[in-house]
Amino acid sequence: MILLLDQGTKLLVDHTIPRHRSIPVIEGWVDLTHVRNTGAAFGLLAGQRRAFASYLLIVFSLVAIGFVVHLLRRLSERDTGLILSLTFILAGALGNLADRLLYGEVIDFVDLHWNAYHWPAFNVADSFITVGAVLCLFFLMRTKGRDPFSRAGD
Repeated sequence: MILLLDQGTKLLVDHTIPRHRSIPVIEGWVDLTHVRNTGAAFGLLAGQRRAFASYLLIVFSLVAIGFVVHLLRRLSERDTGLILSLTFILAGALGNLADRLLYGEVIDFVDLHWNAYHWPAFNVADSFITVGAVLCLFFLMRTKGRDPFSRAGD
């Protein structure tokens, strides 16, 4: 469902807002701005050669996705909070990976700003990755020293 929401919003933006154009949502605070990110989060690697950055980010995404799947498989059914948070991260990573595979770049469109100060544009996938990471840390802190990723007999 998260992946569909992410890809659906990106498709809508791609077909309705010309690149580098904005639609104000909350005047002076939030715009929908169609931009493409060839780099990683916050424009990291954006200055690198496009083919190199794209290949590197696809490989990194695949490794991260594999790691999250590995962690999910090690969790007990009772760790619902961790399962939810890792699922958010996984879905977000899959959404941005789909963009990289389809377009060679990621479609971003949420533009938060105040006067001349802008937060880097982001998308639904980025939001779920961020919320998932925060939730994951929260639920890991609540394990009280128990390792939720250890399996009996490993």
